[in-house]
Amino acid sequence: MWRIIGRHMGQIIIVLLGISFITFALVTLAPGDTAKLMIVGNQDIVVSQEEIEAVRHEYGLDQPFMVQYGNWLLKAVQGDLGYSYMSKMPVTEKIFASLPATILLACTSIIMMLIVSIPAGIYAAVKSDKWADYIIRITTFWGVSIPNFWLGLILLWIFGLKLRLVPIVGGNVNFESIILPAATLAIVMASKFTRQVRATILEQLNEDYVVGARARGMSERYILWREVLPNALLPLITLVGLSLGNLLGGTAVVEIVFGWPGLGRLAVDSIMYRDFFTIQGIVLWIALMYMIINMIIDALYLILDPRLKKGGI
Repeated sequence: MWRIIGRHMGQIIIVLLGISFITFALVTLAPGDTAKLMIVGNQDIVVSQEEIEAVRHEYGLDQPFMVQYGNWLLKAVQGDLGYSYMSKMPVTEKIFASLPATILLACTSIIMMLIVSIPAGIYAAVKSDKWADYIIRITTFWGVSIPNFWLGLILLWIFGLKLRLVPIVGGNVNFESIILPAATLAIVMASKFTRQVRATILEQLNEDYVVGARARGMSERYILWREVLPNALLPLITLVGLSLGNLLGGTAVVEIVFGWPGLGRLAVDSIMYRDFFTIQGIVLWIALMYMIINMIIDALYLILDPRLKKGGI
């Protein structure tokens, strides 16, 4: 396990270096004067060229590209991702201020998705090619096809405007405000996950070890819960991990629809106001989350399937 963790750590460093270089280059090549933006922010005011040059010199923006990148990288390693001229605060503080809301939304959505999709997928597999299976497959096909923003608006219109069960105006991190955005994300994810659970269970039910278990007189309930389910859920760990990584990166559309103060909304606001350093910090955060979750998934595979330690499948 430690060998895999060490290999992943090396990959994380290499990938982050590549991503940081590309994003820093894009920020440098983006239109607009960064020094001027740092002074005026979102305000429409006139500043002198002397003020702009002073800020450019203070933050090293008058130096060659590689020198700027090297200075930024040295600070980034120490946790300093730059300064947001949109909100006049460090980028690291902005990201960590939005992070709790994103983590809460991601975990709530994942839990809701698992509660629905695992029982539905198992039931659809057990009732394969029967009415219950057809209903679940049609419902999940609809759930996969529907756009997040449209579903969110419909839920907001029904439960917020018509039934008045939840607040329409977001911005607060509480139980009432999280229900609809989490449900919006969970419905789409559960539709995909249910279909995957069904396919994986059906594949395991056709394996030789299931045929042998039936020949030995084991009950279908025992075979399903003690033999099939543990083997079927192992490949699904990857899907859960990737879904969690995607959610931790921020779900911009859903967060904008419901006014949820997470990383996705922060990313959209930063793009609108050309807050380049914040955008760069969010990109690095998303990449880091994906790679860390991949490392955790590989470690879980080793724990749950000891055959991998011996070089087996």
